[in-house]
Amino acid sequence: MKTALLNQYRVWDAPTRIFHWVNFTTVLLLIFMGLMMLFKKDMGITSLEAKITLKTIHVLIGYVFVLNLLVRLVWGFVGNRFARWSSILPGSGFGTLLSGYLNSIKKGDPQQFLGHNPLGRLAVTVIMLSLIVMAITGLTRAGTDIYYPPFGSYFAASVAAEGVDPASLKPYDKTGVDAAKMKELGAFKEPFGEIHIYTSYFLMFLILLHIFVVVRTEIKEGGGLVSAMISGRKVLSKDPEDMKD
Repeated sequence: MKTALLNQYRVWDAPTRIFHWVNFTTVLLLIFMGLMMLFKKDMGITSLEAKITLKTIHVLIGYVFVLNLLVRLVWGFVGNRFARWSSILPGSGFGTLLSGYLNSIKKGDPQQFLGHNPLGRLAVTVIMLSLIVMAITGLTRAGTDIYYPPFGSYFAASVAAEGVDPASLKPYDKTGVDAAKMKELGAFKEPFGEIHIYTSYFLMFLILLHIFVVVRTEIKEGGGLVSAMISGRKVLSKDPEDMKD
């Protein structure tokens, strides 16, 4: 019986690996804090101070998440070949590439890739779009709810009553605010909150699907996907398709 030769390749650069694990950690923490805020009454958390504290912790973690995401978006233009968006986002000829990969799976001899396989590229694209939506809606709600940067000063100024210093306004406190303007702000921020929550549910589903697919791919196709995101190196048993170009 012939044994497949294993070859090791350097794939993921350090910034890409750091982004992955920081993103993984912050998203889990944000989901945990978000669930605490949604079900705070069921957990006996009823005071306004506790509500503001939960929101503040959520926002502070969110800043780490957003900064990490911004770095990754930029790194997609300057990182190594496999970190770049040109190697991730579906583009010209992607349909043929995806079809070939799916056919190889059906035949029981799946193609191997140094970077993401075609299904992985689709998954990363959807995940990144979801993360961007979470970042935009989250920063908006941070500004409207507790007047935190980068939009907080603008929203505070928009609802402050005449002659009131916007910096003196406190979260969830009607003192010093114009009731009509606050009502308008409430109508403005509501859809951002709904999009934020439903996108977080979708992201939870993507996380579970991602874990399942990674485990399945690891078992069926090999490549050391998890260890590669730690060491930066993949171990493959065949010539990778994305080195044949």
